[in-house]
Amino acid sequence: MSAYPVDPYDPDPAYLAFWRERHLCTLTTLRADGSPHVVPVGVTYDPEAGLARVITNKSSAKVGHVLAAGAQGARVSVCQVDGRRWATLEGRARIAAEPARVADAERRYAERYGRVPSPNPDRVAIEITLTSAMGHG
Repeated sequence: MSAYPVDPYDPDPAYLAFWRERHLCTLTTLRADGSPHVVPVGVTYDPEAGLARVITNKSSAKVGHVLAAGAQGARVSVCQVDGRRWATLEGRARIAAEPARVADAERRYAERYGRVPSPNPDRVAIEITLTSAMGHG
C-alpha cells in the first residue's frame, strides 16, 4: 500500500484491496461546538464514484451532525486500522434517504462485510464525496 497521500479517485491496488477487506472503521463528524464525535461504523469505498458510504439510522447523532452542516455537507473522515496499516478517506458528507441509494449502500455493505443488514425502515446512507485520502502500510 502507498504511503500517504493517495488519490481517492485512483488509489493503488493495495490501498483499494485494504478497503475491500472486512474491517471495523470509525466515522468522525463535528458537533455544534466543533468537538469531534467519533463512532464505529461499517464503510464502503467506491473510488469510481468518488464516494464512501455508511448506513445508519436517520435518528443517529452522526446524521444530525451532517444535517446541521447544511446543503454544502459536513466535513468528515472515515478511517480503518489493522496493526501498522491504516487508511483514511476525507470529504463532504450528505444524507441520502432515497430508497434506491439506501439499497445500493446496503448492497455494498453486504459485499464488504459478508452479511445483509437487517431491514430498517429508518435507515439512511451517509454519502461522503471524497476530497482526499491517505494511508500507510
